[in-house]
Formats: sequence, C-alpha cells, structure tokens
Amino acid sequence: MNDNIVLSAVDIWKSYGKGATFLSILRGANINISKGEVVSISGPSGSGKSTFLHVCGVLDPPDRGTVSVGGTDVWSVNESRRAKLRNADLGFVFQFHHLLDEFTLLENVAMPSMLAGNSRRDALESASEILEEVGLSSRGRHFPSEASGGERQRIAVARALILSPSVVLADEPTGNLDSSNSRIVEDLMFELAERRNQAFIIATHCIELARRAHRCLELEDGIFRS
Repeated sequence: MNDNIVLSAVDIWKSYGKGATFLSILRGANINISKGEVVSISGPSGSGKSTFLHVCGVLDPPDRGTVSVGGTDVWSVNESRRAKLRNADLGFVFQFHHLLDEFTLLENVAMPSMLAGNSRRDALESASEILEEVGLSSRGRHFPSEASGGERQRIAVARALILSPSVVLADEPTGNLDSSNSRIVEDLMFELAERRNQAFIIATHCIELARRAHRCLELEDGIFRS
C-alpha cells in the first residue's frame, strides 16, 4: 500500500432491509485518500453519502468490501482493535455539533483524549492548543449555550482533531450554518488539512464547498463518479 494513502475503501457494498423493503445503497464504491487531501462527496439525499462515511469511519460494517486505515483492514480485526483504530486514526464532524452542554468548550474538546486514557491535565493542555488553532482560545471557559452556532461547529472540528487522526470524516459540517459561518468552518478545514497534513472526507450538499475540494466525487447509483 502506498505510504501516502491513509484510507482506502475497495468494492464497498451496503444495503438495508429485506424483501419488499430491501434497499441497495452502495454498490461497489471505491476510494483512496492521501495525507493532507480534501475530498468532497456529493449526491442527492439518500444516495449513500452518510452510509459511506459510517462504513469508512468504522461505525457500520459493509456487506462486502474492505476498508483499510493506515494499512489495517478495519473490518477484519476484532472489536477492541477496531475501537482503538476508530479513536486514534479517525475524527468525526457531524451536521449537528453534539457538544455536551454541562461541560465547557475546552472540556468538550478534551473529552476524547480523556476517554482514550490521557490525564485530565494533558488532555486539557492539548485541547487548549487546538482551541488556539481554531481561533477560539478565549472561549474555552464558556459553555456551549454561550457560543454561536459557528463557534460550536468550530469546537466540533477541534474535538475531532484532539487525538491527531490521519483522517477526519465530516458529514454535512456546514449544513446547519448560515453562509458567513459556513465559510469560516470551510476555511478552517482547508487550513487544518494543509497545516496538519490531515485528510478530510466531506459529505456535502453545498456546491461551493464541494468544488473547493482537491477532488470532487459524486455518489450516483451506489458508486463514485468524478
């Protein structure tokens, strides 16, 4: 495997239901993602964008096909190994930030690091550094309810980066934001990809965001078309 490739998905098939409710979503989708690359995935609702991210993100197994992260076939190893790969090598950003209201913004960013077994002190120190990277160092002691929608989504991006994953999977990361905040979050992701040499896979309905990516892929009939 090319050392520059951080995630590879080969011949991914996924369906749901059976009989009259059977729905084939992915039908042999393939993708290779390199370090520092931003790839957009577009397509109509129901085309399988989220399903594909869930398979690549080790959240939902494919019916057929392989997903390799850092050279490891994630669906051929045991659940313990999968969980470690998911936590260490993959970051997630969703349309809704899913921040914990009872914790400060700094604590929200630090949470994955603490759950991974790092000390609270080390986790908060790393979170503080990332908050500075995303331009929110002065907001760490505030709670999610005190932050704007754009700030909360930037915090979600920061949280996804706390363990320095090789790939960040973003599912409609700007779908819940106005145009001004969307642009801020978009710019942030591209800046971080370049600065940290981290790959981003972004599923989006936003044409402008899709076109900014290094590669634009459209999911149609269960496979990718460039």
